[in-house]
Amino acid sequence: MPSSVLQFILIVNIGIIPVLIFLGALVVLDSYKLVRLRLVVLTVVIGSLWAAITYVVNVQLMDFLQLNHEPYRRYIAPAVEELLKAMYVFYLVKRRKVGFAVDAVIYGFAIGAGFAVVENLYYMHALSNANVYSWFVRGFGTAVMHSGATAIVAIIAKSLADRASSPRLGVILLGLPIAIAIHSVYNHFFFSPLLSTIGICIALPVLFLFIFDRSRAATRTWLGVGFDTDVELLNLIIGGDIAKTKIGLYLEALRDRFQNEIIADMLCYLRIHLELAVQAKGLLLMREAGFEIPRDPEVKAKFHELTYLHGAIGTTGILTLKPILHTSDRELWQLHMLGQQ
Repeated sequence: MPSSVLQFILIVNIGIIPVLIFLGALVVLDSYKLVRLRLVVLTVVIGSLWAAITYVVNVQLMDFLQLNHEPYRRYIAPAVEELLKAMYVFYLVKRRKVGFAVDAVIYGFAIGAGFAVVENLYYMHALSNANVYSWFVRGFGTAVMHSGATAIVAIIAKSLADRASSPRLGVILLGLPIAIAIHSVYNHFFFSPLLSTIGICIALPVLFLFIFDRSRAATRTWLGVGFDTDVELLNLIIGGDIAKTKIGLYLEALRDRFQNEIIADMLCYLRIHLELAVQAKGLLLMREAGFEIPRDPEVKAKFHELTYLHGAIGTTGILTLKPILHTSDRELWQLHMLGQQ
């Protein structure tokens, strides 16, 4: 085999494979397996597309600002690249498609990985004479930095969104300056490129392992408390004892505002919502124990019925139900997750 081919294979393994292995490790470490493999792959593809768009933006902006490559790389490129990489994260968080911090890490890292792969493929063509040392820095340092910075944006966005009843773009954007600062500092190479690469490779795994551990503990607590509460309420509804509870008294008080048929639909809506919530939490608990539950054919029908009842009750009725419905960010996400099974 020609030495040029061997060198190309070596460069690919050093410049591209490490960040993908890192991403694969994050997916494996997620004990709940909440982010499906196809969604991980889709996110990597989206990150790749952002890399191509970013290249065009950087070329045009550098020409417009009439800056040399070095100052642009240190100060402008980090802002442009981190903003574009983070846009998909903002979409996921805003639409409540991210359930826990672990999911945020995986989505953010996947976007950065796709971005880094395309960027390094470009540099393989542009820097054909670069040595193995340069590719080690790009593969283990720059690529992991790209992925880690976006993952940090995702973690902060998810954390702040959990504290807001309706996550706004301004709140979600608060993590962006940190990612830009990390990127800019890395591009300055205040230390040698090798030391910067080693620092990134040590700091990010430690950070993510800490986040995974905290998120796993928080999820266990949430599942335990929420599951028990939902099951208890569901049993009261099925057993016909709901009238004796505060929720029953609340629904009874609504009879002056809504017709009896609407009240009945509200109770049915609450029952189906609880059934799906209990099923979703049970699915997570089984996954944590290492069991994979087969798809339930009735789930789709329940979602269709929930949609029908939503229309029958109307916007005013749903808003009236909000005080007794579990409609937090996590509750909405778990229903979305169950609907994807």
